[in-house]
Amino acid sequence: MGNGTTLRGFVRLSKRANEGTDPATIAPQDPSLLIGSTLTANCSVSTDSSLKAEDLYWTLNGRRLPEETYKVLGPNTLGVTLANLNGSRQQSGDNLVCHSKEGGGILAGAPEKPTNISCWSKNLKDLTCKWAPGTEGETYLHTNYTLKYKLRWYGRDNVCQEYQTAGPYSCHIPKDLALFTPYEIWVEASNRLGVAKSDMVMLDIVDVVTTDPPSDVHVSRVGELEDQLSVQWSAPPALKDFLFQAKYQIQYRVEDSLEWKLVDNMGNQTSCRLAGLRPGTVYFVQVRCNPFGIYGAKKAGIWSDWSNPTAASTPRNVRAPGVCEPKALEHNNTLRRELKQFFGWMRKHGSCANLSIKMYDQWRVSLQKSHKTRNQVLSGDKS
Repeated sequence: MGNGTTLRGFVRLSKRANEGTDPATIAPQDPSLLIGSTLTANCSVSTDSSLKAEDLYWTLNGRRLPEETYKVLGPNTLGVTLANLNGSRQQSGDNLVCHSKEGGGILAGAPEKPTNISCWSKNLKDLTCKWAPGTEGETYLHTNYTLKYKLRWYGRDNVCQEYQTAGPYSCHIPKDLALFTPYEIWVEASNRLGVAKSDMVMLDIVDVVTTDPPSDVHVSRVGELEDQLSVQWSAPPALKDFLFQAKYQIQYRVEDSLEWKLVDNMGNQTSCRLAGLRPGTVYFVQVRCNPFGIYGAKKAGIWSDWSNPTAASTPRNVRAPGVCEPKALEHNNTLRRELKQFFGWMRKHGSCANLSIKMYDQWRVSLQKSHKTRNQVLSGDKS
């Protein structure tokens, strides 16, 4: 770990030794040492305990240390000497643990510092943060977590009050937040053996804003087209209240599948047409929103939750039995023929200047009807 190492000391006691007494102590606690250094640590159990120095042993990162490294320093104190220390490969430092030889013990230790703090603000009205508690490692003591925050350049420390609102390691600040001013945020873990403080996170509320999912999501058929569905939705009201812009994503899946397909290039439009779908199939559709363009924000916001799934089915493909689909090798010829038919149809019903999706849809419907009529005639001839 760079040019040095950190050794975190813990104590393991038996249940009998730990009941009604303070746990044993290790000294020094969490020393930072240069590579190649030598460390001597002491493990001292309570004088009220029945344990003596000869009842203890040491491990380093789960590996039992040889007894020749030990030294009895008193009736209740066992020392260990580590020479030529290497750099720690563990994120939290090396764990030096003093154990009782009695089985079934309680583990006791100072907490590791919380990590991975992330925060989000719902419509610029509040702030929620969550974090990872750090590896429980060698500690089974009850540990309290406190989220603290303050304005970067002035103000006092504030303590978050509403915990476990977004999971076991989270806290919610409901109001009285300043906009366009950076906050410093950190989490402190504490138990009776000490306090561990997370790294500081600095953020501006406008850079972590999220919003409600889009509302009024409707999915409907596109006339008689068998491979398409139309999706429409309304922007969250907060986008208007706070003058946000928005970009959207859609995901959809067939009824009998858990695999969602993502449509990612929606921009800020509030409608979309899904094409290339299977005829006669139920599809579930969801939409979500990302606010951006907030004055003073340095980056886009955070994606909202997905809207509740909305379902619709494509029209069933009605073809007469015994009529084959074109072969795959004939696909290009079929496409050329259909395009030729489409432009011929356009000459009768409009002009290229009026070309639109609506005109294309009308032609597709007429083409489907002509196919169905031809298939019925073919089926009648075969019977």
